[in-house]
Formats: sequence, C-alpha cells, structure tokens
Amino acid sequence: MKEKCIFCKIVNGEIPSHKIYEDERVLAFLDIAQVTPGHTLVISKKHFDNFLAASKSSVHEVMDVAQRIGQVQVSMLGAKGVNVLTNCYEAAGQSVGHFHVHVIPRYGKEDRLVIEMKSPDDAKLNLPAIADKIKSQL
Repeated sequence: MKEKCIFCKIVNGEIPSHKIYEDERVLAFLDIAQVTPGHTLVISKKHFDNFLAASKSSVHEVMDVAQRIGQVQVSMLGAKGVNVLTNCYEAAGQSVGHFHVHVIPRYGKEDRLVIEMKSPDDAKLNLPAIADKIKSQL
C-alpha cells in the first residue's frame, strides 16, 4: 500500500466507495465520475503503479473480474457493448498511480462517449521497423 494512493485508501476503507465486487486480491467499485451508467473500476488490492508494473497473476485476476462485470453490464444494465481499458503513465491519460481497469458499458451513440483512434497516413510505412523493435525484446 502507498500512503497517499487514493485507491489504497479505498481498499483499506479509509475512503468510501460503491463496491460491487471484492475478494482477497481484487476490488471493483463504481467510478465516481461515471462516463456512462455502470462505469466500474477494477483494481488489484496490492499496489502496482500501473498495468505494466503489475504481476502476471494480478493482471489475470483483475481481468477475470473485469470480464465478469462486463458480462453483467450487458445482461443486467442493457449495455450494447463494453469498453475495457487501462491507462499507463500520464501521457496515456493515467490519473491515479494504481493499476486499475475501466469497464465502461456502452449504450450506443446516445451515450456520447467517443474513443477515437486515428492513424497518420504514413503509419503503415513504419510497420516492419516497429514490429522488429518489439519482437526483439519479447
């Protein structure tokens, strides 16, 4: 646990939350800033700075719970789809330095959430070099 981490404080009960799932290693609660109704955060109870720093077992446990929550969002909340995402580091939009996954139910275009991925026209020209760099370290 990190002393100043807001999610560690939620895990320890120092800050209230709307918990929807909890076991020995994972906690899920409604995001206080609901992007769409049912927007849930799934976190490892053990502190890791982000997804890239988390243990393989923690990633597996968090993603297992995220999948189950997404299934319930579709079956019980009427979501037509689900976005599952995590942000690593400030440049990617991470605002809390604790490994967490957003499970965001989608209700169609009327939910007004836009996740846009645009590729520059020349992106394909670099694919072989990029692939080689990544492959060389795996």
